[in-house]
Amino acid sequence: MTSFAERCGIHDAAREQALVQTAAAIEASGAELVRFTWCDVHGVLRGKTLVASAAAAAMRDGVGLVSTLLLKDTSDRTAFKVFEPGGAADLPGFEFASNVMLVADPASWQELPWTESTGWLRAQPYMQDGTPVELDTRRVLQRALDRLAAAGYGMKCGLEVEFHIYRIEDTAAQLDPERAAWPGLPPRVSMIHPGYNMLADGWYDMAEQPLRIVQRTAQAMGLPLLSLEVEFGPSQVEAVFNVTDALTAADNMVTFRNAVRQALLREGYHATFMCRPPFPNIMSSGWHLHQSLVDLKTGANAFRRDMPAAGSVPASAQYTLSALGEHYLAGLLRHARGMAVFCTPTANGFGRFRPNALAPQAVLWGRDNRGAMLRV
Repeated sequence: MTSFAERCGIHDAAREQALVQTAAAIEASGAELVRFTWCDVHGVLRGKTLVASAAAAAMRDGVGLVSTLLLKDTSDRTAFKVFEPGGAADLPGFEFASNVMLVADPASWQELPWTESTGWLRAQPYMQDGTPVELDTRRVLQRALDRLAAAGYGMKCGLEVEFHIYRIEDTAAQLDPERAAWPGLPPRVSMIHPGYNMLADGWYDMAEQPLRIVQRTAQAMGLPLLSLEVEFGPSQVEAVFNVTDALTAADNMVTFRNAVRQALLREGYHATFMCRPPFPNIMSSGWHLHQSLVDLKTGANAFRRDMPAAGSVPASAQYTLSALGEHYLAGLLRHARGMAVFCTPTANGFGRFRPNALAPQAVLWGRDNRGAMLRV
């Protein structure tokens, strides 16, 4: 009998070898539990936790997961009436909250540094007939990168991630069963630094304890962390990562956000990556996505121009960018309005779009200009 992974067309000799190696690594680590995790459309990890002895079989045959997890809004309510006639007519395979199957990548095994005897595997969802789930955001990226590779290019990305960390002072209301709500209540918090003194060494020292947790967690998870910085706003910080290929950068972003949230929570801190926490006088968080294309044959940066184009001036794109880079820049500008719904998918995020807020409220580019949507 063939395994579910084989029916999906993803299990070959190389995956079998990786699976055997991972099963041995799980046993050697002494892990008792393995989390099979998948990133939903809102950037939140979902999944199931299996006992270690069940992990090898689950890597072959998948883990069942309710399909409505792909249909959630930002309050975690199912946005489609899957139990009503025609409620999921445009979503075949999602009727009646049926299952999808999570199939893990054996090569993604990691031991979690903030909890004992527990590991993590990254998985992706498949329909029960073995076809990929089209709504899986990682698969959307994979297919885009496949098209890019067919044109002879790879994509490189570097991440700069702004977020807020707060010290939890009281969880009584949040965990009071008499006050349970949907969505739930937040904890009462205090700040880790007062802000308005960007990159101040004294503010960094004040915030060092939670930032040490961020540093150690990121490095233990194998993330290419370069720096941790005190941002301008109260209790706001930033983490900067080295450049990787685009798919790895996306995986790193998901890992970082979810791992530091969990590690900080265990030590009494609340990390939030929402744009505008609900406090007066905060500064909005965003994140910078450094992008470049490389020639897959030579590895050369396909955007970089060795010499400015004849007759160009520093204010023109061709002073710095190759012809390909110019086309890429023009494409981002052309599709900026349409991309906004994906780059800023929440009402909270749109609160950042205001003048002089270092936010992309206008479709324009600039040369080393932090006020522009696109910075060359």
